Amino acid sequence: MTTAAEVDPRRWHRAAFHGLEPLPPDDGRPLLGVWGNCQAESLRVLLGDGPDAAFRTVRLPPVFEITAEELPDLVRTAAALDVLVVQPVRDDYRGLPIGTAQVRALLRSGARVVVVPSIHDQGLYPYQAMVHGPGVVEPSPVPYHDLRTLAEHLTGTRPTPLPVERIRTIAEASVAELARRERQHGAIPVSDLLRPAGIDAGHTVNHPGNTVLVGLARRIEEALGVGARATDPGRVLLRAVITPICEDVVQALDLGQGSRRPEWTIDGIEVTDETVRRAQLDWYRQHPEVSVAVAAIVKDRLAGLGVSA
Repeated sequence: MTTAAEVDPRRWHRAAFHGLEPLPPDDGRPLLGVWGNCQAESLRVLLGDGPDAAFRTVRLPPVFEITAEELPDLVRTAAALDVLVVQPVRDDYRGLPIGTAQVRALLRSGARVVVVPSIHDQGLYPYQAMVHGPGVVEPSPVPYHDLRTLAEHLTGTRPTPLPVERIRTIAEASVAELARRERQHGAIPVSDLLRPAGIDAGHTVNHPGNTVLVGLARRIEEALGVGARATDPGRVLLRAVITPICEDVVQALDLGQGSRRPEWTIDGIEVTDETVRRAQLDWYRQHPEVSVAVAAIVKDRLAGLGVSA
């Protein structure tokens, strides 16, 4: 029998998906999987790991990690599911047949599908950008660009902070855009949960806080007719990077005293905002071609800071 010590840790982490161990035995509860980005695994935890969980679950790889060699594992696992919770993913994503419609086609007859949005929210982080495109790679030491730091690299001067009214407008527009995508894809809504969650709306633009994730999980359960059972697991789920929250955002969104967060937390370690700023300026100097490519993609947002890219 294959043991964990003999297998790549990444594969053993998803042992049932890879066929290294059996799928959860049938105990009368439906077998559920969540297909999507980094938010998918957190939803699986909330739907299947609690003491009152209505589902058995199987851990699936995120769409940005799966390889062509793992497609047979996806076909086999999808065919065993009773329920698929899925984010909108375009057909042939990264050149593989792993889009939402393509994975749905792998399900057995009678399997249920629930669509949820991919949550992206600029409200707390009006300067943060996660950028993909030709010539773009993730910066260091965090995989997010700070538009103020990028502008400083491009012009030699750090831009003045956005007015409070502009920060408020960005937050409102971000919620409206998520709501539009929810309607477009027929997804369970979550956009209305963001602003009431305060600083727990998200730790980065694409890592929602537990408050939002638990709220979405409960809505998934209700859509599937099992009642709202999900509870906070007692640990921060998407905690790899926690972004500072500046005073201007606290004021603009009426977050209340004590909501300002001056430092980053990266893999559990507090790091000053100045340390990250200097590190990213160094990184841009070492990768000037990337800074140009990123600036072209976010030129409209840079223009809002008074910077022409």
